[in-house]
Amino acid sequence: MFGKLLLLFTLVPVIELALLIRIGQRIGTLPTVTIILITGLIGAWLARREGTRTWRDLRGSLAAGEMPRDALLHGLGVFLGGALLITPGVLTDLFGVALLVPFSRAFLVRRVHRSLERRLLRRKGGIEARFWTHDPEGPAGGPGGPVE
Repeated sequence: MFGKLLLLFTLVPVIELALLIRIGQRIGTLPTVTIILITGLIGAWLARREGTRTWRDLRGSLAAGEMPRDALLHGLGVFLGGALLITPGVLTDLFGVALLVPFSRAFLVRRVHRSLERRLLRRKGGIEARFWTHDPEGPAGGPGGPVE
């Protein structure tokens, strides 16, 4: 997991920088900076709008006494999408838009659900619990024996 995160946080910025330089060479510096600022503003607006909608769905699920699993994943998607759109870059903007647009976010939420279900079904672990009782009149004890 550490290796994947390290790769993500080093490779993505390098690719983003290379793309921004290439775009700047093609269309110029000012239009490139303008695009970055506009996508950041659109991202903030879209994240706020979708975040409000997701919050309303979450509260509705809780009020109905239901587990808000979809609303939680949608909320996470909105949060990540907004963060990606505010971050300057072409790739992060594409992924951010995908997470903020409701129909593509719903597709991704379904994929995450299936992935989590498969992982949980594959796991054959369990929970081990130990407990003990002691006589209040006698010495205190535990799994290692009497406490002195």
